[in-house]
Amino acid sequence: MIDRQSIRLRWEADGSKRDERGQRLFAASEARAAGWGGVVAVAEITGLARSRIIRGLKDLDVAPLEPGRVRRSGGGRHAITKTDHTLLRDLKRLVEPATRGDPMRRLLWVSKSHEKLAKELTACGHSISPNTVGRLLVEELKYSRQANRKTHEGSSHPDRNAQFEYINAQVIAAQAAGQPVISIDTKKKELIGNYRNAGTDYRPKGDPIRTNMHDFKDKDAGKVVPHGVYDPTANCGWVSIGVNHDTAQFAVQSIRTWLDRMGRHRYPEMRELTITADCGGSNNARSRLWKVELQKLADEIDIPIKVRHYPPGTSKWNKIEHRLFCYITQNWRAKPLTSRAAVVELIAATTTKTGLKVECALDTRIYEKGIKISKAAMAALDIRGDEFHPEWNYVVHPRTKNL
Repeated sequence: MIDRQSIRLRWEADGSKRDERGQRLFAASEARAAGWGGVVAVAEITGLARSRIIRGLKDLDVAPLEPGRVRRSGGGRHAITKTDHTLLRDLKRLVEPATRGDPMRRLLWVSKSHEKLAKELTACGHSISPNTVGRLLVEELKYSRQANRKTHEGSSHPDRNAQFEYINAQVIAAQAAGQPVISIDTKKKELIGNYRNAGTDYRPKGDPIRTNMHDFKDKDAGKVVPHGVYDPTANCGWVSIGVNHDTAQFAVQSIRTWLDRMGRHRYPEMRELTITADCGGSNNARSRLWKVELQKLADEIDIPIKVRHYPPGTSKWNKIEHRLFCYITQNWRAKPLTSRAAVVELIAATTTKTGLKVECALDTRIYEKGIKISKAAMAALDIRGDEFHPEWNYVVHPRTKNL
């Protein structure tokens, strides 16, 4: 009588873990040991075909194969590229027009689906399946599917590096003198509501947070505009959450709030304020409103404000991007921003191992768009450009001292 339970245990513990030839020989050995009816019983237990076990019985009576081989020489189907000599050439011809990337690199990728390529190859007289197309692309032609990668910054200004060095020297000098330096920028607008937020977070298995299928703006909740002020000396950040438009008035109000909530307390001997900012957005180097609002702030605090803009196209080099905003994004990953209060709480809870501390508050003021500044108003400003690129580097002097 065949001991099926013992065969099953040996198969699960040993036979099922072997390669193709090993499984065949294991099953054949068990069938031979079981005697009459052994092939049928072993086939049912292992799930291997009877023909495969019978072939294994023949293998038991012949010399072993060379090391590394699992089949006799000539066994198995020939590779399709051996029987169809023009297949690879035609496949490459089809994918080349859709190739993306640098043609000089060895690694390429395509934008056509396997099904479409298989259909076109079949129309050319080849017999091939979509799965085989995918295998040939990867193994033979060394193609793969890849996402876009941001690498090109566009044309760079000839004084790009010189401006970086100038900003660095100015920042170091201010820090050495015990004067505040802040990096400012506006984070991207965020929808308020039960919307999907990118990233993953730990949850009970099979219980993800359910969010809305479509990201249609809620008329009541709307969007929020986070404007950040980062102090690299203290490794502290302030974020004002606007509910209206991202304007120069909003950006300067955010700086004003930072001064009231954090700046004056940390720098009681403040004699000047240095701001590093992008060349675009609400703090655009060419924005008249930005300079008018900075003049108002300088008049209020009665100290000069030094502004240093990063060259165009280099916004990602701004300290606030990789010292504050990236950690805020990590902290609220996979968490729907269901309310303005949730945004404030998530930002304020952002910390790092290096000691980053963040404060945040809602700014419910209404900021109008499209405010025009006259030439007369610009002429009344006390803004003096530096010798080096005055369009990027300038000082806003308080007018109260001139009265």
